[in-house]
Amino acid sequence: MATPPDAHARAARPIGTVPTTLTINGETRTLAIEHWTSLHDLLREQEDLIGTKKGCDHGQCGACTVLIDGRRINSCLKLAVTLDGAEITTIEGLGQPGKLHPLQAAFIEHDAFQCGYCTPGQICSAQGLINEGRAHSRQEVREMMSGNLCRCGAYTNIADAVCEVLAARDGATMQEAAE
Repeated sequence: MATPPDAHARAARPIGTVPTTLTINGETRTLAIEHWTSLHDLLREQEDLIGTKKGCDHGQCGACTVLIDGRRINSCLKLAVTLDGAEITTIEGLGQPGKLHPLQAAFIEHDAFQCGYCTPGQICSAQGLINEGRAHSRQEVREMMSGNLCRCGAYTNIADAVCEVLAARDGATMQEAAE
């Protein structure tokens, strides 16, 4: 009896896992992932990308926000095996020491963090907001960032940082909408 062509590949991966190909921060990887593993846990525990934080584990705080194909998502709510072929960007993929991403530089300039726990999720969410292209005023930035909580209350500075990057990208000043 002939062995099916993929039998050797199945035998090489641990039982109860699914081979999944993900591009994480520009690097394509084929991983053996257990069905129940959240993207958050995969990033932190298997891939050692510890910038993504676990806040509530229920999708209510935004600390675990990453970008999937350029769109922001709460990684604690997404099963990793459902993302085969996806491009994932974490805070580690946005900038490097000595060459910060514009959002990282703006967060520093505007002191848009206190304890820093929520900052990776805030920055990834802000990049997703910029990718969406729907925020044209400070009020819209505040509304669209409302899914990311900051226990320290740095919301004003976070909005300042995001508005600065949006204005620089658009080559204009963010209009100060009536709040």
